[in-house]
Amino acid sequence: MANVPVSSSRRRLVGQPLLYAISVFASLGVFLFGYDQGVMSGIITGPYFRRYFNNPDAFEIGTMVAVLEVGAFITSVAAGRVGDIIGRKGTLFIGALVFTVGGAVQTLTNGFWTMIVGRVISGFGVGLLSTIVPIYQSEISPPDHRGALACVEFTGNIIGYSSSVWTDYFCSYIDSDLSWRIPLFVQCIIGAILAAGSLVMPESPRWLIDTDQDVEGMQILVDLHGGDPEDLSAMAEFREIKDKVLEDRASGEGRSYAAMWKKYRRRVLLAMSSQAFAQLNGINVISYYAPRVFEEAGWIGRDAILMTGINSIIYVLSTLPPWYLVDRWGRRAILLSGAAVMAVSLGATGWWMYVDVPRTPNAVVICVIIYNAAFGYSWGPIPWLYPPEIMPLTIRAKGVSLSTSTNWAFNFLVGEATPPLQEYIEWRLYPMHGFFCVCSFVLVYFLYPETKGVPLEEMDAVFGEDERQEREENEEDDADTVIESERTSLLSDNVPPSNMAINHVPRRRSRKGFFGRLFKRNSHRANYEPVSTGS
Repeated sequence: MANVPVSSSRRRLVGQPLLYAISVFASLGVFLFGYDQGVMSGIITGPYFRRYFNNPDAFEIGTMVAVLEVGAFITSVAAGRVGDIIGRKGTLFIGALVFTVGGAVQTLTNGFWTMIVGRVISGFGVGLLSTIVPIYQSEISPPDHRGALACVEFTGNIIGYSSSVWTDYFCSYIDSDLSWRIPLFVQCIIGAILAAGSLVMPESPRWLIDTDQDVEGMQILVDLHGGDPEDLSAMAEFREIKDKVLEDRASGEGRSYAAMWKKYRRRVLLAMSSQAFAQLNGINVISYYAPRVFEEAGWIGRDAILMTGINSIIYVLSTLPPWYLVDRWGRRAILLSGAAVMAVSLGATGWWMYVDVPRTPNAVVICVIIYNAAFGYSWGPIPWLYPPEIMPLTIRAKGVSLSTSTNWAFNFLVGEATPPLQEYIEWRLYPMHGFFCVCSFVLVYFLYPETKGVPLEEMDAVFGEDERQEREENEEDDADTVIESERTSLLSDNVPPSNMAINHVPRRRSRKGFFGRLFKRNSHRANYEPVSTGS
């Protein structure tokens, strides 16, 4: 392939400083929806908020909190097509702009239905951001740092959540409606900063190359590799991406949702299941309603918000170990260990609420903190990292949009159902989500392949779908068959017929159950080996 002409970088930041700057700034996108998810938890228990909205009942509170997910669901489905048409950078800008408008409507609300409209508009922005930021992050990250950078991104999400809780706490000392309007206004400021900053961020090089903007794509790869236009690593990465693009085009592979489902059904289901269980495992029972949970346990009023704030700090700290561990331990080990700890801590939370003894308030705080820490280390970051990793470039935006829309659908389900369930089934709510944690453990153990250190362009090999590897394996099988037949022919003249049967024992075919057939699991390719090693 001919070299693509590029010039020396004009950026002040190149190489790893540029990569880290992009990651930190892109994290503002997830900071926003972390903030928006947490900001309602503190203000819905405030006296001025409740008075302004005429003491809303459990259904009305659940609707105000969870309607955000309705808007997020709609645009996260559309984000796949939008991200392919206008690019990752353009989608990021539109998402931030829409989110800012929604925040302004919430801040200036004059009643229940205006708040609902504002939450839905913010949800539109959240859906675009939550879909495109993980895609953008995965497409600019090198394989050996991709997991860590995605975990940095998730830390930004939880810092957003924690910031909203502490903003709620300090504003609770304001004796007016500003106690809840100011926390809502803060999200407008952050959204405007992200919208302005997205205009100077580079576009995804993979999207540029996929749309035949090779010079621009090569230039950004050069910048990410240090700014030297003669850098061999940048040239090799460009060739690998371009070869994969041309290979997909030559195969006539469709880019529609139907074609994606037909060829990549297993990947789509795994991506969707990771996001579904991230919600079914119970995190938004805590994130959306932590003050109510602590009030159930015996902490009253502002003390419940304070406990939520302390919990949020530990939640943020729990997201730091994956920065180091995710590219060393891998994705599976983190998900499995997190699910186990979460199941135990949720079961213990329900038990302490059931016995209702003087130690219950402190015990519930400890259990919730352990649960939040386990989630922040495992099922928090990995479901945002995993889907864009396993999806091929041709349908990455669409595949991630489906997984993200699954997140928001289950997010809405949990957010809407939690207040009534807290009233009707009480302590049983927490063991119920603990059961889902057990289910997620089983799912990961049997069906999730490891993706640690695998280049995005070689992910087909992990799922047994790589055509080059299949050709090589078929050639090896043919050669083995020839050798075996020749050896048998040589032995047939000297070995008695009774011993010949040893070489002709039929192999038992492994029987695949329903889920094995559904996910098309190929056990003989459980361990990934790099396909292309040349530069």
